[in-house]
Amino acid sequence: MHGSMTDPVDDPATAAATAPFGYREVPAAEKASLVRRVFDNVAARYDLMNDLMSLGVHRLWKDAMVDALAPRAGMSIVDVAGGTGDIAFRIHARTRGEARIAVCDINPTMLAVGQDRAIDRGILRGLALVAGDAEALPFADRTFDAYTIAFGLRNVTHIERALAEVRRVLKPGGRFLCLEFSKVTLPLLGRIYDTYSATMLPTLGGIVAGDRQSYRYLHESIRRHPPQEKLAAMMAEAGLARVTWRDMSGGIVALHGGWRI
Repeated sequence: MHGSMTDPVDDPATAAATAPFGYREVPAAEKASLVRRVFDNVAARYDLMNDLMSLGVHRLWKDAMVDALAPRAGMSIVDVAGGTGDIAFRIHARTRGEARIAVCDINPTMLAVGQDRAIDRGILRGLALVAGDAEALPFADRTFDAYTIAFGLRNVTHIERALAEVRRVLKPGGRFLCLEFSKVTLPLLGRIYDTYSATMLPTLGGIVAGDRQSYRYLHESIRRHPPQEKLAAMMAEAGLARVTWRDMSGGIVALHGGWRI
């Protein structure tokens, strides 16, 4: 594979001024708006596309994440980049509506889809939808017992800033869980998966969502995301303790966890 797709930028000044958007380097100040445009384009078909792209397995990954969280009544939880509500609805069901859940997403279009889905499910309490940036969350220090993010961390401009915000908004003893595409650990599976994601994601995006280009970006963003060990190190550098991860589906995704001590 061509090194420029995965190698970090060597020049610190350039690294500070640019950010990866798929395989391209773009001005860091522009990445958030480019990502927002992608999700504006795909919001209406986002959940359907998740089912098609993963053959429904994303539901099992998300169930495993909520199993690991083990949410309880009375907890205060923020789900970041969770606009359409998949994680929040699972937490709401597990706690029978007795947890306080904030869904925070930078994209109002995704939040609108989540609001419609919540109304369809009759969820009228225990859930707040909040527009906000993962790098500068609109919450006070030490607000939440838990912070979850599923398939969203790779889309932020500066992962280290988002992780600093994780620690800031968690209460002491608070839990962080991140479910994200990662580095496949089985060589044969890795080759099959690379071919599938490079060809089928854009193809399905074009057929189902009418947007081949956005799904090409989503494939590329997966390839640019830090592998398991690197993300764990970044979490530790941000001040999170007892950092662990668990591979799922041979490392196609990984569930990272940590605590604010």
